[in-house]
Amino acid sequence: MAGVARMWSAPWRLVNLRSLLRATVPSLTVPSLTFHTASAPLMGVTVEHFEQAKSRLSTLKKDPGNDVKLKIYALFKQATQGPCNTPRPGMLDFVNKAKWDAWKSLGSISQDEARQQYCSLIDSLLAAEGGSSAQVAAKPAGSGATYETLLVTTEDGVTTIKLNRPAKKNAITTEMYNEIITALEQAATDESVITVFTGSGDFYCSGNDLTNFTNIPAGGVEEMAKQGGDLLRKYVKAYIDFPKPLVAVVNGPAVGVSVTVLGLFDLVYATERATFHTPFSQLGQSAEGCSSYTFPKMMGAAKASEMLLFNKKLTAAQACELGLVTEVFPDSSFQVEVWTRLKAYAKLPRNSLALSKQLIRSLEKERLYTVNDAEVERLMERWTSDECFTAVMSFFQAKAKL
Repeated sequence: MAGVARMWSAPWRLVNLRSLLRATVPSLTVPSLTFHTASAPLMGVTVEHFEQAKSRLSTLKKDPGNDVKLKIYALFKQATQGPCNTPRPGMLDFVNKAKWDAWKSLGSISQDEARQQYCSLIDSLLAAEGGSSAQVAAKPAGSGATYETLLVTTEDGVTTIKLNRPAKKNAITTEMYNEIITALEQAATDESVITVFTGSGDFYCSGNDLTNFTNIPAGGVEEMAKQGGDLLRKYVKAYIDFPKPLVAVVNGPAVGVSVTVLGLFDLVYATERATFHTPFSQLGQSAEGCSSYTFPKMMGAAKASEMLLFNKKLTAAQACELGLVTEVFPDSSFQVEVWTRLKAYAKLPRNSLALSKQLIRSLEKERLYTVNDAEVERLMERWTSDECFTAVMSFFQAKAKL
């Protein structure tokens, strides 16, 4: 999108946020637009929610950036008119060509799915600014918590924990680690039957936010490693101890710790465009999330080593063949198919599911605790090593050159 960035920059600023917002909120009297009845859910999104998202879009205080603006435009067009079927603008029509490309890139995803993504994106942008959102306002039953980095909702027996830093590809900060722990603790005791993890925007999660390594406490690198180790141990333990069925809905690429903890989920559903990458050795680090145990158990030692030692990135189909993913769905129908199943699962007897999961997990719980402790100890050593420091600094330098 470097070309798009230049297109919006001085001295010839061809389009601004206000005009693009106007372009994405036209009248909805489009002949091809077909909604369900006003009270009917659209994969968890009602017509009212979609209308509200359009209205709230104009209240954004900050320019979300060119990439996000194009995404908003494309999702609105897909939601209201369906897949792009107009001729591509001429090469010199830079603005309309960029908008056309963004719309075309959505391919054949359904209008329902586009509405879902549109509402999620607007909700996440507003939440990042501290604005109101129907999804942010909904909390698990009995919960008094509010979240800065998550969207947590409970509906129809399903508690959904959605990572909500789409502009940063849902990279996990220290704050997000703590909020996920809190959300899991609350979901464990609420009235829901199952709990679902997913991501806002195009990414499931890009892993650990490496800016975490730049916040050195007064105690130096050793203190940072100790604090990080304690937090990681608690974070992984929250997954090990979670008493209800836990489902990952992997809506896009997944990296690092978001991949390694998948071995602790009960089901992992992925869109066909998802990828799974654990580039630990590139950063001078080592495996976590109990993956040093769960991955070899699922896929065999050699295939696990390709991922955990040699940074092999798996496609969704490959991850499914190796047992990391339960099932892969076409991107165009991903949300519809997955949420139809999840809502059906949520109608099953809650206690029966929880007790059955506890029987399955009880056989390995102590082993997982031991593995988690060993992985954290090794990572704390890595974080204080010159090798890790050099690797992380090289990453930042390479990123700065892009």
